[in-house]
Amino acid sequence: MSPLSIKRILVANRGEIARRVFATCRRLGIDTVAVHSDADASLPFVTEADAAVRLPGNAPGETYLRADLILDAARRTGADAIHPGYGFLSENADFARAVEEAGLTWIGPDPASIEAMGSKIGAKQLMAEAGVPVLTAPAEPTEADLPLLVKASAGGGGRGMRVVRRLEDLEATVEAAREEAASAFGDGTVFVEPYVEQGRHVEVQLLGDGRGSVWVVGDRDCSVQRRHQKVVEEAPAPGIPDDVREALHEASRKAGEAIDYRGAGTVEFLYDAETQRFFFLEMNTRLQVEHPVTEAVAGVDLVELQIAVAEGRSHVVEQRGTGSAARNPSTDGGRHSIEVRLYAEDPAADYQPQSGLLSRFEVPGVDGGFDHAYDLRLDSGFGTGDEVGTFYDAMLAKIICTADSREAACRRLAATLRRAELHGLRTNRDLLVEVLTHPAFVAGELGTDFLDRHDLVALGTAEPAPADAAAQTCALLAAAAAVTEHARDVRLALAGAPSGWRNVVSAPATTVLELDGEAIPVRWWGATAGTTAYVHASVAEDDPADGAHVTRLLDAGDHVRVDVDRDGVVTPHRVFLGVADGGTRVDTVDVHAAGVHLALRLVPRFVDPADQVSEGSLLAPMPGTVVAVRAAAGDHVGAGQPLLVLEAMKMQHTISAPADGTLAELPVVVGAQVAAGEVLAVVEPD
Repeated sequence: MSPLSIKRILVANRGEIARRVFATCRRLGIDTVAVHSDADASLPFVTEADAAVRLPGNAPGETYLRADLILDAARRTGADAIHPGYGFLSENADFARAVEEAGLTWIGPDPASIEAMGSKIGAKQLMAEAGVPVLTAPAEPTEADLPLLVKASAGGGGRGMRVVRRLEDLEATVEAAREEAASAFGDGTVFVEPYVEQGRHVEVQLLGDGRGSVWVVGDRDCSVQRRHQKVVEEAPAPGIPDDVREALHEASRKAGEAIDYRGAGTVEFLYDAETQRFFFLEMNTRLQVEHPVTEAVAGVDLVELQIAVAEGRSHVVEQRGTGSAARNPSTDGGRHSIEVRLYAEDPAADYQPQSGLLSRFEVPGVDGGFDHAYDLRLDSGFGTGDEVGTFYDAMLAKIICTADSREAACRRLAATLRRAELHGLRTNRDLLVEVLTHPAFVAGELGTDFLDRHDLVALGTAEPAPADAAAQTCALLAAAAAVTEHARDVRLALAGAPSGWRNVVSAPATTVLELDGEAIPVRWWGATAGTTAYVHASVAEDDPADGAHVTRLLDAGDHVRVDVDRDGVVTPHRVFLGVADGGTRVDTVDVHAAGVHLALRLVPRFVDPADQVSEGSLLAPMPGTVVAVRAAAGDHVGAGQPLLVLEAMKMQHTISAPADGTLAELPVVVGAQVAAGEVLAVVEPD
């Protein structure tokens, strides 16, 4: 029988993964179809497809998780194949069967394989029978078994996963994990296993033809995680002895052969570097978020190989998926690739997801996107001017750097992140730079507790070093100058008067800017003799940049260039103004200079009474849905006591009492949709 030829692929997913599949399809000459929710209608993946179909609504349950709507979209657009991406329905065996029963090509594993690996409990039993090492959970946990890990059986991505360090917390932790798993995956089944404190998360990429042949493409390390979700991945996994690496690959091959695996899949292991032992965690029967690092070192396009398998061309997989780089990846002098996940989140606030307008998204120096041939690759789901909503994951993009050594990849990727212009939302960019430049990471001393072990979770709360403080103060002066000149340009009265003119020349002018919630008064000397001379006075006592002054200020298109001289060294600053009220009022200010990025808010001179709230008010940190209420108005509550649970961006956030007191107001109920900044509760402290 001649191989099948796919002509049009519908991608049952969104964002950067949809764009990733589209890129390969364009290169292969295959037409593409996008499906999208209302919230995603203007995102890049929709406009890049050859055809797009609206899925009415926003929540995943009414859009991307509706198999009937997706199959109908394929019928209406003439698609003859469906690629599920990752997440949503990608590991749903019933959906895979429905695709095949509809006469369409399913670009994924056999539904029976998905079912076999879909339950982590069942998968571990199957792997044990196949001779793959697994972790065994105690039937009746004791203190000696601590710590333990509670995991969702049906999902991944860190959802429904909790660490238990005290036996008395086990029951409540299991219940919380069940609730989150049921919300995320529609299945509240959880299980308990031993938690290895400093274990590494190592995984192996497989390709199978569904007829007994399974090839190992390479391995990856994905140990740097927050909330049990990966943020930095690299290939090959560094520091693993050759004999252990071979054993990992052989165990993965056994796992794939045990279920006659078809297509691309990943076997995940917990690796104990001290004992050099590894244990099966799960098998992902789909493409992984981190697949680009394997593509880079193996020199293959995994999406192309998925399509080749689906078309019955397994010889292509054997030729391209089992080359020398793929068969035996080595850290000794070979190419190395590192990927970071850029999230709209605030690491200093327990990784709280952020939503809103991405006013600028520019990553200078990238070679291109969605192709393993690029040494500096950007796979992005968003662009400048896009809205980041609350219905889906907070990942903005993946940045992948491939170099001739691990050290070179770390250095270039960190420099790229520093230069990136990310405005409008908080991101984890600074945390990623801190990880890539940390001596322990550079030395390959990895572990799933990396962020906690090196106290990087509170990034942004530490005081800057003196040299950094001086650069920060110069950046504040540049911001004040740009804001003041903008005000001069748009004012209607006294248009010819210089900025900062004062009839009491001994007093400096003051511009108040907010940085990380702290109001900073920037005092500067203004105009004399009809000109504006921005000369820095101070932002604090013993200011390290005292005496800095602006030497040039000019409009450079989408930003203002402000050159600041300090001790004879002139540093150019790029200042981006976020304006409101038709361009007459500056709201936000982003400043970039060498090694410095400040995201500032201009503090207005007068506060609108409508923006004031009662003391003790707890405000919604982001738009979301109230999914649980734990107290009632009039209750006496203790500091840290949970009051309600807010669900947003696929995560649950507990709102707790800030102090002992009385819950005076609770204006929300279960099911209520709340906006960012809306009052959720008012606690009157004792």
